[in-house]
Amino acid sequence: MKVLITGASGRLGAYVIRELAENHTLVLMSRRHPPDEFAELPFIQGDLNNFEDCQRAVEGVDAIQHLGAQPGPADHPDLRAGAEENGIPFDATFKTNMLGTYYLMQAAIEADVHTVVMSGSNCALGHGFRISGTEIPIDYLPIDEVHPCYPEDSYSFSKRCGEDLLASYTRAYDIRTYVTRPAGICPEERRQQMSALSPSGAKPTTAWSPWLWCWVGSEDVARAHRLLMEKADALPPHDVYFLNADDTSALETSQELVERFKPELLPKVRTLQGHQSFISCEKLKTAVGWQHETSWRKP
Repeated sequence: MKVLITGASGRLGAYVIRELAENHTLVLMSRRHPPDEFAELPFIQGDLNNFEDCQRAVEGVDAIQHLGAQPGPADHPDLRAGAEENGIPFDATFKTNMLGTYYLMQAAIEADVHTVVMSGSNCALGHGFRISGTEIPIDYLPIDEVHPCYPEDSYSFSKRCGEDLLASYTRAYDIRTYVTRPAGICPEERRQQMSALSPSGAKPTTAWSPWLWCWVGSEDVARAHRLLMEKADALPPHDVYFLNADDTSALETSQELVERFKPELLPKVRTLQGHQSFISCEKLKTAVGWQHETSWRKP
């Protein structure tokens, strides 16, 4: 299969490239050049916010791994000043994650692309980057894809809305589209830092985290993206999948975290065994046989 990878120079790009390189023909797209190890692969330097760049990138491809995005809400009241100091306009998140995805999908339809797998975010749930100071209502634990979403910020909203955007293209044009919701993507070096054996590793928990201690290994995300693309014909035409580790990033058990910091949620716990994640990935596992394999707990 000939596959376009957008955001090829990003933190997830290298892992997806390595995961696909052996069995697929790859084309890379990014604003910046990817790492030197991929210098022999075809590369299109382009911007998702430029429709002509998207058209050039999708020419002749069968599938797209859409990883390109503006991470974090550049217009968030607490983050805007820092973003602007780094040359990131306040509207960068909305433009890239919404208009850029729209341009890419329009180009994909023109080029008769068959499958798109997009890296969304578990932020679609709306539990992070809260502006109002409130927490999202939690109907049950572990959370799954049926749980309502309550985004407030531009990043979380763009990721949730991006799911509906791809679904609309599936309905209209019969292109197969899939969106993952990864959480706290961690390469090996980050997992080593998280390890309790590291001086900077995990510490005892002192407060509830709205991020729910979710994380996932970079390699595991890449494998999920490959499986969704390769098994697309056996899946519904469009779907969305949470994508995180089976466990949390906390030292304490999940039940203990609820008992200590959110006892009002105890009646809403369906099952929390050991360090079980507060977000379930059973849907992804059932769909394509994915399993989370990396760990920060092992030395």
